[in-house]
Amino acid sequence: MRIGAKALRMLPGAVAALCLPLRSFAKAGERRRNERKFDSSAVIRLRSATAGQVDRRYSSYETASSSSTAAFSLVEVTLALGVAAFCLLAVLGLLPVGVQTNRNASSQTIASNIIATVVSDLRTTPAVAMTSPEFAITFDAEKTLFFDASGQALPSLSADSRYRLNVTWNSAPTGLRYAVLKVTWPAEVDPATTPPGGSVDIFAAFDRN
Repeated sequence: MRIGAKALRMLPGAVAALCLPLRSFAKAGERRRNERKFDSSAVIRLRSATAGQVDRRYSSYETASSSSTAAFSLVEVTLALGVAAFCLLAVLGLLPVGVQTNRNASSQTIASNIIATVVSDLRTTPAVAMTSPEFAITFDAEKTLFFDASGQALPSLSADSRYRLNVTWNSAPTGLRYAVLKVTWPAEVDPATTPPGGSVDIFAAFDRN
């Protein structure tokens, strides 16, 4: 009984002595686990900082790209001005030619109308008469007439004269008359000595029977 009571008194100390290494081992394991733990908040902050840098770099790249695509370089502007100047020079060079061509076409139209009017006057001349009623053109006799810019007949060469009409006759059988009517311009230029600026001529036959 003494031995059993003494053993019972020593049992708590023995249990404590046995548990002490276990406690030390548990604390050491907890320290190792704590050392292996990482700071998740620091990782989140690092990720946030990295994302901010990426966003800033992307935004700066986007701004640079937008500015580069919205603007024109000096070389592009120079080329555009060169092309525009070349086109303008070509158009300006064609303007005098176009004006002269239009003027010649208008002059030819008026000259054709003058010839048609004179031929009509000769055709309406009676067979018994030798001189046309409107322009006083005598058959078989050369005649020179002058007209203004609108095709109206003038009595003689003047400052308003624009067209010159020469009527010449060729030999023909009895009862026929062949005439060459030639309108030239400007009126002051004699086509017999100087080449005119423009001319329209026609060959006409008249029945005098």
